[in-house]
Amino acid sequence: MLLILTCLYTLFSIKFVVLGQEPDFLYPLENLTVAQGRDAMFTCVVNNLPPYKGSADSTSPRVAWIKADTKAILAIHEHVITNNQRLSVTHNDDNTWTLNMRQVKREDRGTYMCQVNTDPMKSQSAYLDVVIPPDIIYEETSGDMMTMEGGSVKLVCKARGYPEPKITWRREDGGDIILRNPVTGKTKVPTVEGSVLLLSKVTRSEMGIYMCIASNGVPPTVSKRLMLHVHFRPVIQVPNQLVGAPSGTNVTLQCYVEASPRAINYWTRTSGEMIVRSGKYMMDEQSTPYYATVMYLAIKNIYKSDLGGYKCVSKNSMGEAEGTIRLYAMELNKNGRINLEEDEDNADEDNELDEAEGESQGPLREEGGSFDRAPNSPAQGVPTYRITCRPVNISSKMKQWAMPSR
Repeated sequence: MLLILTCLYTLFSIKFVVLGQEPDFLYPLENLTVAQGRDAMFTCVVNNLPPYKGSADSTSPRVAWIKADTKAILAIHEHVITNNQRLSVTHNDDNTWTLNMRQVKREDRGTYMCQVNTDPMKSQSAYLDVVIPPDIIYEETSGDMMTMEGGSVKLVCKARGYPEPKITWRREDGGDIILRNPVTGKTKVPTVEGSVLLLSKVTRSEMGIYMCIASNGVPPTVSKRLMLHVHFRPVIQVPNQLVGAPSGTNVTLQCYVEASPRAINYWTRTSGEMIVRSGKYMMDEQSTPYYATVMYLAIKNIYKSDLGGYKCVSKNSMGEAEGTIRLYAMELNKNGRINLEEDEDNADEDNELDEAEGESQGPLREEGGSFDRAPNSPAQGVPTYRITCRPVNISSKMKQWAMPSR
């Protein structure tokens, strides 16, 4: 059918001269770039073209729209030839023809020609580029990932669109992405481009949400969040292993914990007795979004039976850890010095504390740790009495401490 129409259109081509003037195009066709699903419109303005008198008029030149790359006739004058229901032609001001395309699709991309069937034929062309915004291909993109500390992980993100989308990786918290290479070593960068992000020798500081962002200049830009979990056994740091306060006051003990997955944290006496919340004890925790926790134990109205050793314990599926704190009572003597008294029933715990002091309870992380600057605030609503002392004399029955100079 299209072949017959093409032949008829060619047979009807004539040489047309009116007062020495031939039909001519007033403006060139303009190239269009349209997002998929939007409407497109080509406008062709022809001068010196006599009015078309209808289908019986076989001598007057006519305007046709042709898709040049497929050589398909789309419309002649106002009559649409193709079966594409999204196409229409409007004729305005006697010399203006408009080709309208609704909800353009990817297959509409190509060269379109406005042609007048004079002899020789006259035509002008323009290109329709149909662009497609990026879209994440979820079935080919990684989900949340888990790795052991020191292991490696590969994050993959795929997207479709036209032009081909560019993939950019960044951390949601704004932190740097750490790349490790046997040749170049460790590099910190804010973003990484490419569909694959390979992380090696992963540390706990790299745990968090990674953003896969796809863009190709066609709005909107799209992204996907991927959570990277890094598992490791608990580690405990005790900032103050010796804590003293006068009798009858309140005191708060602290332990800093790092663990992933989340650990079960609790307090005990060094004798093994479990500490539970009561009018005497109040326990609290402050956690970061991922793996760091500060444990608080508030002890109210200290008496002799409260003195001695306390343990903070943390357990998860990877292992467990504990830290030890010794609580002393302080009293001022006549000389303005501080007498430190310890519950004699807990004297045997001295060796345990000495051993705990010998264990590694230093910084939990080489750099970038949440405990680089440990918080010093006690649990909310719990008054705390803390005194820092230095030893001046030690005897078998009493340890005498002097207040530091101010």
